[in-house]
Amino acid sequence: MPAPLAPFPRSRRALLAAGALGLLAALAPGAATAQEPIRIGEINSYSTIPAFTEPYRKGWQLALEEVNAAGGLLGRKVEVISKDDAGKPADAITAANELVASDKVAMLMGTFFSHVGLAVSDFAKQRKVFFLAAEPLTDAIVWDKGNAYTFRLRPSNYMQAAMLAEEAAKLPAKRWASIAPNYEYGQSAVAVFKKLLSEKRPDIEWVAEQWPPQGKIDAGPVVQAIAAAKPDAILNVTFGPDLAKLVREGTTRGLFKDRAVVSFLTGEPEYLDPMKDEAPVGWIVTGYPWQVIDTPAHQTFLKAYQAKFADYPRLGSIVGYSAMKAAAAIIAKAGSTDTDKLVAAAKGIRVDTPFGTVTFRAGDHQSTLGAFVGTIAVKDGKGVMEGVVYRDGALYLPPEADAAKLRPAD
Repeated sequence: MPAPLAPFPRSRRALLAAGALGLLAALAPGAATAQEPIRIGEINSYSTIPAFTEPYRKGWQLALEEVNAAGGLLGRKVEVISKDDAGKPADAITAANELVASDKVAMLMGTFFSHVGLAVSDFAKQRKVFFLAAEPLTDAIVWDKGNAYTFRLRPSNYMQAAMLAEEAAKLPAKRWASIAPNYEYGQSAVAVFKKLLSEKRPDIEWVAEQWPPQGKIDAGPVVQAIAAAKPDAILNVTFGPDLAKLVREGTTRGLFKDRAVVSFLTGEPEYLDPMKDEAPVGWIVTGYPWQVIDTPAHQTFLKAYQAKFADYPRLGSIVGYSAMKAAAAIIAKAGSTDTDKLVAAAKGIRVDTPFGTVTFRAGDHQSTLGAFVGTIAVKDGKGVMEGVVYRDGALYLPPEADAAKLRPAD
């Protein structure tokens, strides 16, 4: 009779049991990735335009915190891997490639400058990666250079130009001049504003234009050249430090005295606040008067933002927050991080933002986020917007079917 087998030592039995359980867990569908976070690749010009992008970063950080506090997405936490493109298309493409190839992100989000956004959009098209363009304003990103994988949040040049042209058409001015940075955003903004204003007022003429390099304006010669043309009104598209230099020089030389000025973005706190009491009184602008927006959605956002950062929000904060909320909504609706499912989910999706609910139109991938229009005043030594009205972006876009025809075939 063979000797009975010796029992396994207790420690060995436990080890084998643990190994069996581990094997079963490894074979369970999706077990290996169940706890891995969903990664979103974020690219922006942090070192180049910090006045906008630092509040933008705070905005998406707040939204990310809220998403994860609510349980994350698809049962997983969400992680953002952020990279700086230094305002250069080549750097943005390098960053995008690293995020997709090495970090295995589910989607790309962000960018500020229009030419950078277009470069990342083309990358998304070539690599078949979902891209949520947060800030770049050129119409090309959703129209003549649009693609299946790119969606845009901010109200475009066309939308803001339509809002401003509506006000400009009411002015008696007939002779107009323009000042804009000489790159995609400035060129696009001037072209569409001219078109839309001329449609409303065939009697106007454009008598001068100045195209200073972005970030390197020599304000003296620009002001002198515009003044020499004797326009009745001026379209301004400069922003940031260039805007402050232009305002100071133009005010000193009397360029803006008794002349109407219509200006993209000037009412945004990131550009208005640094000018303090030098803010250009009377300019018709788009912007973000955070102090006077009393809707429940904005008040909820404002309280959360101030509690987290002990600071007031800028327009960048709204863009960053809304972009992250949109990204989360798209992933949740898709029920997956598969690119084709994300694209399908994004078409027509409705997303709640501090400015209200917006829709990403299926026809051209443009969101209906709007903007505030008003005039600049100085109160208590600082620039503010007054006479403010929120313009619903949906009312300042071509019909969706018409806009779809502006896009190349996907």
